[in-house]
Amino acid sequence: MAKAAWKRPGSPIGKKGPRKSNPRYKRRSRQPWTEKEVKQLRALARANTPTGVISLKMERPKGSIASKAQREDISLRPVNRSPYNRRKKAARR
Repeated sequence: MAKAAWKRPGSPIGKKGPRKSNPRYKRRSRQPWTEKEVKQLRALARANTPTGVISLKMERPKGSIASKAQREDISLRPVNRSPYNRRKKAARR
């Protein structure tokens, strides 16, 4: 008889314990920000680090990272992407 899909070994679905109840990115939620953490956030944002990776490194939720960046006027938008509709159009023949 086949096992149910949600009981697959290694699957986080349906599991209990440290992975589900206390994930790494929620350990510091609702705690005040220090100057050192704000500097680290600025450095990671300047290095084009994705918000999910920043949340894992700083052990805070994505929403917390985004709201603090907005309050501190830190842009999380990647610098290496060109904005939409800014390319010069090729001449049609």
